[in-house]
Amino acid sequence: MQFILLGEPGAGKGTYSAVLIKKFQIPQVSTGDILRAAVKNGTPLGLKAQEFMKQGALVPDEVVIGLVRERLKEKDADKGFILDGFPRTIPQAQTLDGILKDLGKPVDAVLKIEVGRDTLIDRLTGRRSCKVCGTGYNVNTGLAPKKEGVCDKCGGEVIQRADDNRATIENRLNVYTKDTAPLVDFYEKKGLLKRIPCEGPLNEVLARFEKAALAAVGKV
Repeated sequence: MQFILLGEPGAGKGTYSAVLIKKFQIPQVSTGDILRAAVKNGTPLGLKAQEFMKQGALVPDEVVIGLVRERLKEKDADKGFILDGFPRTIPQAQTLDGILKDLGKPVDAVLKIEVGRDTLIDRLTGRRSCKVCGTGYNVNTGLAPKKEGVCDKCGGEVIQRADDNRATIENRLNVYTKDTAPLVDFYEKKGLLKRIPCEGPLNEVLARFEKAALAAVGKV
């Protein structure tokens, strides 16, 4: 099973990936994870990526695409995979089509997580994390620490990241709309896109997501 997940920052792609990982026993392939692993392992592409990352520059498409190609050849992806964070643009999607054709692993479905902009902003501005142990919280979704500003697990200070303010978040959402949202139309024209409403109680949303994913690959 080959899936691509699409969704704005804060849509919950990691949460929904976990549903697919458990159901289909396939790995989540995240570009962030790939980059970190390649740099840590000192692979040729990892070393190239590291040079750009040290300069605070974006890693070029050809490097990212090369890393994705290598990752999809690994044994744990033989039964399928979930692409999260790639592709981000139409040119990347077009290149990915060629890679998957070469590998004989065409995309089964592109799952679009549908969440309203106000909900996204509410989720993202509510995010908090412990400075000591990294435990995450959200003061806007009922996941606040029991004592304000204090981590339930270690007693460390719970803070809001500097980039989780409203202005920065709205800019991130605008960048997504400009650069990544066109992929929705790209995959819709291919007949691969499945829109899944993902607002409401978490247990209901997860059940809805799983059912839609199974239907997308003819398992319902």
